[in-house]
Amino acid sequence: MTTVSHHTFATTARGLDRSAAPMRLFEKAKRYGVWNPSDIDFSQDVADWQRLTALEQEVLLHLTALFQAGEEAVTADILPLLLTVAAEGRIEEEMYLTTFLFEEAKHTDFFRRFLDEVAGVHIDLSHFHSPNYRAIVYDALPAAMQALLVDRSPAAQVRASVTYNMIVEGVLAETGYHAYLSALERNGLMPGQCRGIRLLKQDESRHIAYGVYLISRLVAADDSLWQVAEDTMNDLLGSALGVVADTFGCYETMPFDLDEGEFANFALNQFQKRIERLERARGASLEEITRITERAIDQGDA
Repeated sequence: MTTVSHHTFATTARGLDRSAAPMRLFEKAKRYGVWNPSDIDFSQDVADWQRLTALEQEVLLHLTALFQAGEEAVTADILPLLLTVAAEGRIEEEMYLTTFLFEEAKHTDFFRRFLDEVAGVHIDLSHFHSPNYRAIVYDALPAAMQALLVDRSPAAQVRASVTYNMIVEGVLAETGYHAYLSALERNGLMPGQCRGIRLLKQDESRHIAYGVYLISRLVAADDSLWQVAEDTMNDLLGSALGVVADTFGCYETMPFDLDEGEFANFALNQFQKRIERLERARGASLEEITRITERAIDQGDA
């Protein structure tokens, strides 16, 4: 194995750029991201679960199975990106990504607590993972991220971040959170699970903000990368929307008053919002990209 020595350290040579968007996200993560799934009170959730119909329980297990595998996947698959920005000497981004990894692991813990302590389920739930879901979470996500271990080019970084941040987090996860909270909050159910998901959403908002920032930075430096981003999005968006259709297609009557059209439209609207931010990055300066990212962070609309 080849050993690589350090020749300098950014924090003693130049300091930290605290105005950089990743440092803003790092500050937010330190302030809002340190919550403990083990502190969430699930006592009312257990009582609510026992009153649900068998169909209602199955739908919640279906949604949870998608989240549980997805959170484990993003925990496992983020490491090559962290190694990539570290190799480029981007200490501000590396520092933020350490919180990113911690939060994904925390989300994995959260959903497993729900399965263990509320649903009391200890069986294999992978039958809820449809072909569209598997195409993204089982195949496309690890392929794009692990490619960074041998190819750290800007194009490979764009493909990885589009897959991870724009599709897995920005379409699948956000739409799933919206469905989960719609099912529970509209019906006054499971306050512990609702609290945890709201905290998760805050974390994921920062993750997506970083992904959009990273893609924007790369596209601004080389406009030819816009085509790479667009091709990756077009390749994966159909499968991502297919996960929504697959989920609703499993049930003749969907409980909790959930409507497929509402969530398909939500997914497309979130996706389009971020596409528009990426398009504004073409030809923009890093200062302009930072301002766009900061506005999104401040508005809670990352």
